[in-house]
Amino acid sequence: MKKLAIFDLDGTLLNTVEDLGDATNYALRMCGGFPEYKTGDYYMMVGNGIYKLFERALPEEKRTKEMVAKMASFFLPYYDAHMCDKTVPYPGINEMIHEISSTGVKVALASNKYQAGCEKLIRHFFSDIPFVKVCGQREGFPLKPDPKLVEGIMEVAGTERKDVVYSGDSGVDMQTGANAKVDTVGVLWGFRSREELEKFSPWRIASSPIELKDWILE
Repeated sequence: MKKLAIFDLDGTLLNTVEDLGDATNYALRMCGGFPEYKTGDYYMMVGNGIYKLFERALPEEKRTKEMVAKMASFFLPYYDAHMCDKTVPYPGINEMIHEISSTGVKVALASNKYQAGCEKLIRHFFSDIPFVKVCGQREGFPLKPDPKLVEGIMEVAGTERKDVVYSGDSGVDMQTGANAKVDTVGVLWGFRSREELEKFSPWRIASSPIELKDWILE
Protein backbone atom coordinates (compact mmCIF):
# COMPACT_ATOMS: atom_id res chain seq x y z
CA MET A 1 0.00 0.00 0.00
CA LYS A 2 1.19 3.49 -0.81
CA LYS A 3 1.66 5.97 2.04
CA LEU A 4 1.18 9.20 0.06
CA ALA A 5 -1.20 9.85 -2.85
CA ILE A 6 -0.58 13.11 -4.72
CA PHE A 7 -3.20 14.24 -7.20
CA ASP A 8 -3.46 16.74 -10.01
CA LEU A 9 -6.61 18.90 -9.74
CA ASP A 10 -8.14 19.97 -13.07
CA GLY A 11 -9.18 16.90 -15.05
CA THR A 12 -8.24 14.53 -12.24
CA LEU A 13 -10.21 15.37 -9.11
CA LEU A 14 -12.50 18.03 -10.57
CA ASN A 15 -14.09 18.70 -13.94
CA THR A 16 -13.29 22.41 -14.11
CA VAL A 17 -13.26 22.97 -17.87
CA GLU A 18 -16.60 24.82 -18.19
CA ASP A 19 -15.78 27.39 -15.52
CA LEU A 20 -12.26 27.85 -16.88
CA GLY A 21 -13.64 28.29 -20.38
CA ASP A 22 -16.33 30.73 -19.27
CA ALA A 23 -13.78 32.87 -17.41
CA THR A 24 -11.35 32.85 -20.34
CA ASN A 25 -14.10 33.78 -22.78
CA TYR A 26 -15.11 36.64 -20.47
CA ALA A 27 -11.52 37.92 -20.42
CA LEU A 28 -11.32 37.64 -24.22
CA ARG A 29 -14.47 39.76 -24.53
CA MET A 30 -13.20 42.37 -22.09
CA CYS A 31 -9.79 42.61 -23.72
CA GLY A 32 -11.11 43.61 -27.11
CA GLY A 33 -13.82 41.28 -28.25
CA PHE A 34 -11.41 38.56 -29.37
CA PRO A 35 -12.83 35.29 -30.74
CA GLU A 36 -14.17 33.00 -28.04
CA TYR A 37 -14.06 29.21 -27.80
CA LYS A 38 -16.44 26.35 -27.14
CA THR A 39 -15.97 24.31 -23.99
CA GLY A 40 -14.56 21.39 -25.95
CA ASP A 41 -11.77 23.56 -27.32
CA TYR A 42 -10.41 24.18 -23.83
CA TYR A 43 -9.53 20.55 -23.11
CA MET A 44 -6.27 20.95 -25.03
CA MET A 45 -5.60 24.51 -23.82
CA VAL A 46 -5.51 23.99 -20.05
CA GLY A 47 -2.92 22.19 -17.94
CA ASN A 48 0.12 24.47 -18.07
CA GLY A 49 -1.07 27.30 -15.84
CA ILE A 50 -3.35 30.24 -16.57
CA TYR A 51 -0.75 32.37 -18.34
CA LYS A 52 -0.13 29.67 -20.91
CA LEU A 53 -3.92 29.32 -21.22
CA PHE A 54 -4.18 33.03 -22.03
CA GLU A 55 -1.42 32.78 -24.63
CA ARG A 56 -3.18 29.89 -26.33
CA ALA A 57 -6.55 31.65 -26.29
CA LEU A 58 -5.39 35.00 -27.64
CA PRO A 59 -4.97 35.62 -31.38
CA GLU A 60 -1.36 34.95 -32.31
CA GLU A 61 -0.56 38.60 -33.02
CA LYS A 62 -1.91 39.61 -29.57
CA ARG A 63 0.19 37.23 -27.46
CA THR A 64 2.24 39.89 -25.69
CA LYS A 65 3.18 40.07 -22.01
CA GLU A 66 1.00 43.14 -21.69
CA MET A 67 -2.06 41.45 -23.17
CA VAL A 68 -1.55 38.31 -21.09
CA ALA A 69 -1.41 40.51 -17.98
CA LYS A 70 -4.59 42.28 -19.10
CA MET A 71 -6.29 38.90 -19.56
CA ALA A 72 -5.30 37.99 -16.01
CA SER A 73 -6.76 41.23 -14.65
CA PHE A 74 -10.20 40.23 -15.98
CA PHE A 75 -9.95 36.45 -15.62
CA LEU A 76 -8.90 36.23 -11.97
CA PRO A 77 -11.74 38.17 -10.30
CA TYR A 78 -14.32 36.58 -12.61
CA TYR A 79 -13.03 33.05 -12.06
CA ASP A 80 -12.72 33.61 -8.32
CA ALA A 81 -16.42 34.49 -8.21
CA HIS A 82 -17.57 31.70 -10.55
CA MET A 83 -15.11 28.80 -10.18
CA CYS A 84 -17.69 26.62 -8.44
CA ASP A 85 -20.63 27.40 -10.74
CA LYS A 86 -20.28 24.37 -13.02
CA THR A 87 -17.25 22.57 -11.57
CA VAL A 88 -17.92 19.19 -9.98
CA PRO A 89 -15.87 16.24 -8.71
CA TYR A 90 -15.75 13.38 -11.17
CA PRO A 91 -18.08 10.49 -10.26
CA GLY A 92 -16.47 8.30 -7.61
CA ILE A 93 -13.74 10.78 -6.65
CA ASN A 94 -15.14 11.67 -3.22
CA GLU A 95 -15.62 8.02 -2.31
CA MET A 96 -12.11 7.16 -3.50
CA ILE A 97 -10.40 9.92 -1.51
CA HIS A 98 -12.39 9.18 1.64
CA GLU A 99 -11.55 5.48 1.45
CA ILE A 100 -7.82 5.86 0.94
CA SER A 101 -7.66 8.59 3.60
CA SER A 102 -9.52 6.37 6.08
CA THR A 103 -6.85 3.68 5.68
CA GLY A 104 -4.09 6.12 6.66
CA VAL A 105 -2.84 7.10 3.20
CA LYS A 106 -1.82 10.77 3.19
CA VAL A 107 -3.44 12.89 0.47
CA ALA A 108 -1.94 15.94 -1.26
CA LEU A 109 -2.38 18.14 -4.33
CA ALA A 110 0.13 19.26 -6.98
CA SER A 111 -1.42 21.49 -9.64
CA ASN A 112 -0.45 24.12 -12.19
CA LYS A 113 -3.58 26.09 -11.23
CA TYR A 114 -2.76 29.25 -9.29
CA GLN A 115 -2.43 28.70 -5.54
CA ALA A 116 -5.47 30.66 -4.34
CA GLY A 117 -7.68 28.84 -6.83
CA CYS A 118 -6.41 25.44 -5.66
CA GLU A 119 -7.03 26.29 -2.03
CA LYS A 120 -10.55 27.59 -2.65
CA LEU A 121 -11.59 24.54 -4.68
CA ILE A 122 -10.15 22.08 -2.17
CA ARG A 123 -11.93 23.88 0.70
CA HIS A 124 -15.20 23.89 -1.23
CA PHE A 125 -15.26 20.31 -2.46
CA PHE A 126 -13.04 18.39 -0.01
CA SER A 127 -13.27 20.31 3.26
CA ASP A 128 -13.47 17.11 5.31
CA ILE A 129 -10.31 15.57 3.83
CA PRO A 130 -7.03 16.40 5.64
CA PHE A 131 -4.76 17.28 2.71
CA VAL A 132 -1.19 17.31 4.01
CA LYS A 133 -0.25 19.90 1.38
CA VAL A 134 -1.98 21.85 -1.39
CA CYS A 135 0.54 23.10 -3.94
CA GLY A 136 -0.40 25.27 -6.92
CA GLN A 137 1.25 27.86 -9.13
CA ARG A 138 3.23 30.26 -6.94
CA GLU A 139 5.83 32.89 -7.64
CA GLY A 140 9.32 31.46 -7.38
CA PHE A 141 8.21 27.86 -7.97
CA PRO A 142 8.48 26.17 -11.37
CA LEU A 143 5.40 24.64 -12.95
CA LYS A 144 4.99 20.95 -13.66
CA PRO A 145 6.53 18.92 -15.24
CA ASP A 146 9.32 20.19 -13.01
CA PRO A 147 9.29 17.74 -10.06
CA LYS A 148 9.78 20.34 -7.30
CA LEU A 149 6.08 20.48 -6.37
CA VAL A 150 5.95 16.72 -5.87
CA GLU A 151 9.31 16.62 -4.10
CA GLY A 152 8.26 19.42 -1.75
CA ILE A 153 5.13 17.50 -0.80
CA MET A 154 7.15 14.34 -0.13
CA GLU A 155 9.43 16.31 2.17
CA VAL A 156 6.50 17.75 4.14
CA ALA A 157 4.86 14.32 4.38
CA GLY A 158 8.11 12.59 5.31
CA THR A 159 7.53 9.94 2.66
CA GLU A 160 10.04 8.06 0.51
CA ARG A 161 9.66 7.89 -3.26
CA LYS A 162 8.82 4.19 -3.25
CA ASP A 163 5.78 4.91 -1.08
CA VAL A 164 4.35 7.68 -3.30
CA VAL A 165 1.89 7.59 -6.19
CA TYR A 166 1.15 10.63 -8.36
CA SER A 167 -2.01 10.72 -10.49
CA GLY A 168 -2.99 13.04 -13.33
CA ASP A 169 -4.82 13.26 -16.63
CA SER A 170 -2.22 14.73 -19.00
CA GLY A 171 1.19 14.18 -20.51
CA VAL A 172 2.50 16.98 -18.30
CA ASP A 173 1.42 14.94 -15.28
CA MET A 174 3.06 11.79 -16.59
CA GLN A 175 6.30 13.73 -17.10
CA THR A 176 6.01 15.20 -13.62
CA GLY A 177 5.78 11.80 -11.98
CA ALA A 178 8.63 10.46 -14.08
CA ASN A 179 10.81 13.46 -13.23
CA ALA A 180 10.04 12.97 -9.53
CA LYS A 181 10.84 9.25 -9.88
CA VAL A 182 7.57 8.10 -8.31
CA ASP A 183 4.93 5.65 -9.52
CA THR A 184 2.62 7.57 -11.82
CA VAL A 185 -0.97 6.80 -12.82
CA GLY A 186 -2.70 8.34 -15.82
CA VAL A 187 -6.46 8.76 -15.45
CA LEU A 188 -8.80 8.42 -18.41
CA TRP A 189 -11.77 10.47 -17.19
CA GLY A 190 -10.02 13.84 -17.57
CA PHE A 191 -9.10 16.25 -20.34
CA ARG A 192 -6.61 14.22 -22.42
CA SER A 193 -6.44 10.94 -24.29
CA ARG A 194 -5.04 7.50 -23.50
CA GLU A 195 -2.60 7.99 -26.38
CA GLU A 196 -1.14 11.11 -24.76
CA LEU A 197 -0.73 9.33 -21.43
CA GLU A 198 0.84 6.21 -22.93
CA LYS A 199 3.56 8.24 -24.65
CA PHE A 200 5.20 8.70 -21.26
CA SER A 201 4.97 5.07 -20.08
CA PRO A 202 3.21 5.61 -16.73
CA TRP A 203 3.18 2.91 -14.06
CA ARG A 204 -0.55 2.37 -14.59
CA ILE A 205 -3.52 3.88 -16.45
CA ALA A 206 -6.79 3.99 -14.52
CA SER A 207 -10.18 3.92 -16.19
CA SER A 208 -12.09 4.71 -12.99
CA PRO A 209 -11.50 6.10 -9.48
CA ILE A 210 -12.21 2.61 -8.11
CA GLU A 211 -9.35 1.22 -10.16
CA LEU A 212 -7.08 4.04 -8.99
CA LYS A 213 -8.04 3.36 -5.37
CA ASP A 214 -7.24 -0.34 -5.71
CA TRP A 215 -3.75 0.43 -7.02
CA ILE A 216 -3.05 2.93 -4.25
CA LEU A 217 -4.13 0.40 -1.62
CA GLU A 218 -2.72 -2.77 -3.20
